[in-house]
Amino acid sequence: MNKFNKLLTVSVLGFTVFSSPVIANTYPEKPITFVVPFTAGSATDKLARVLAGEMAKSWGQSVVVENKAGASGFIAAQDVVRAAPDGYKVFITSNTTHASNSALFKSLPYDPVKDFEPVSKLGTIPMALVVNPASIPAKTVPEFIQYLKDNPNKFFFGSGSTSARMSGELLKIMGNVQISNVEYKSNPQAVVDTVGGQVHMMIADVATTLPLAREGKLTALAVSTRERTEVAPDLPTLDESGLKGYEMVGWFASYVPAGTPKPVVDKLNQEFNRILNDPATKQNFLTMGIVAESSTPEALAEFQRNETEKWQDIVAKAGVTVQ
Repeated sequence: MNKFNKLLTVSVLGFTVFSSPVIANTYPEKPITFVVPFTAGSATDKLARVLAGEMAKSWGQSVVVENKAGASGFIAAQDVVRAAPDGYKVFITSNTTHASNSALFKSLPYDPVKDFEPVSKLGTIPMALVVNPASIPAKTVPEFIQYLKDNPNKFFFGSGSTSARMSGELLKIMGNVQISNVEYKSNPQAVVDTVGGQVHMMIADVATTLPLAREGKLTALAVSTRERTEVAPDLPTLDESGLKGYEMVGWFASYVPAGTPKPVVDKLNQEFNRILNDPATKQNFLTMGIVAESSTPEALAEFQRNETEKWQDIVAKAGVTVQ
């Protein structure tokens, strides 16, 4: 190696070593975009907007929420993968894109592991079984199951996420009932059609379903957690209502494109942890039906691996055809 090449190598290595602290100290220097794979009004969107507002106040930079709904999160995921790995585009997503899609599709246009750097878990959310009272006059889960058995192949359930889809599929298997799925771009669209009677029931996040149930437009029958949840303490679980072993909980997490400098990932992680551990934020999330939860990037990576295996097991048990 000649003298010039040696000097060049030292310079490059020096830049690599010393640039990371500089990046950490100066980030963020411009507005940040949160990409959400579902429509405005969805639970993920509501969570993202709370986080965006708090981060903007803390860092003094605008944080814009950009909704890229459809195709089971493919559109949003690809948008983030194509972005520069600099921390200015953050994926605020759910188990749909980073666990369940891997179980439901033979191939994905993105790699949930290799294409992203984990940042932090953001929270969990129970789901609720709701029905259109004009279509299904049931007040309890046993009444609901019996009504479906007495009227096979007459009813449809809506789903605007893989969590909602698989919750319905699991209900079909465990309840031994015949209902058909209608897919939507997001759960808010599906719940609107459930109110309108175009579809007759759904199991989706409590943030989307319970407000309409409280207004009397839908009947809430149960929640999907194994034990009763503080976000809906008056509702029984599907497990205690006769579907023993039923459990399905959605989760949220944050990611950035692969190759994002670790100091930037760490700075984002610290900020999400600060926001999520603030009592006011925790209470705000609870009003939306979300339990705030943060983690290290490493813990999120391990959690994602375990969740992916769990979803693959659920899909196999439910007998869902992998697309």
